[in-house]
Amino acid sequence: MAEESFPAVIRALPEADIPFAGIRGWLLARAQGQVVFMDIAPIGQVPTHAHGAQWGVVVAGELMLTIAGETHTYGKGDSYYIPAGVEHSARFNSRVLVVDFFAEPDRYQPKRDVSAAQKAKL
Repeated sequence: MAEESFPAVIRALPEADIPFAGIRGWLLARAQGQVVFMDIAPIGQVPTHAHGAQWGVVVAGELMLTIAGETHTYGKGDSYYIPAGVEHSARFNSRVLVVDFFAEPDRYQPKRDVSAAQKAKL
């Protein structure tokens, strides 16, 4: 994949505190849920987990999702839906950009302590 990224207007949003190394996300939160613009390195497998409903679309790259035991590969332009409480896992073998909507207003919190040097890189 070409060295793509989200534009500066997206990267100026608060960065989400995501507990997986190799995943960065920029957060747009409302009372109804969150939209997270995720830039995911080739980190391999994300373990099985469940949370509120999630809908996403692949902006660049490719990922494998296993949702309720069924595995599918998603590429640029493909969307996916994970119902609330359904167990799922993911595999990232290459860099991927996705936009995810989470039907939970507090799925992720903004990172704290963003340094001026980090802001300057935006």
